[in-house]
Amino acid sequence: MKKNIFAPGCALFLYKPHLIEKLHVFLKSEYNVTELLLTCCRHTPNIPLDTQVINICPGCDRRYRENYDNPSTISLWELLLENETFAFPDYTSQEMTIIDACPTRDQDRIHRAVRALAERMNITIVEPAKTMRKSTCCGDTFFGVLPAEQVIDQMKAKAAEMSVDQVLVYCVSCSKSMFIGGKRPRYLVDLLFAEETVPKTYDPDQWHKELDEFIENHKNYEVKSS
Repeated sequence: MKKNIFAPGCALFLYKPHLIEKLHVFLKSEYNVTELLLTCCRHTPNIPLDTQVINICPGCDRRYRENYDNPSTISLWELLLENETFAFPDYTSQEMTIIDACPTRDQDRIHRAVRALAERMNITIVEPAKTMRKSTCCGDTFFGVLPAEQVIDQMKAKAAEMSVDQVLVYCVSCSKSMFIGGKRPRYLVDLLFAEETVPKTYDPDQWHKELDEFIENHKNYEVKSS
């Protein structure tokens, strides 16, 4: 039987660490997940054999699937979809459009799970013209490839494709792009706990500086147990 370990990802650690604690309490209660993985997925995780990583970040999902023979991985969204006890808030049929994150663009299981969770929260999803496997980048992928001004232009262009003001995102960087583009991002973890999505650091240069520093400081295998 595989042991579960929770990997919330660097972006959520920087964005709202208190939501990590809330999720960890839930996972411990429902799935006996006692360990919180602090190591960034960009570094070889050295996770023990027969371990399943519960991920939130789309980048983590892809790296644990593609870059490492061990461990296996599953998204939090898939677990929640099968759970009967989580107290989902009711958003009273509010309309939201959606961005499917680049690292999981080919993962139908993620697309289905996210939309099913939105339905459980009584959110009406208005699909954009380019969605799921045909979705295009929020603009953040171009950071480091294009000058910062052009990256921001890409983000604004993506936001302009969104026909609804509220945009459901399941990637923290996507939320930054939507803020820059003038939309109201609703990050899925925030939605689960009825919290507003706030911009915090969203300038591309500053955001990636924070991320790079966090990644650099979380190289070695480290877990927090509770």
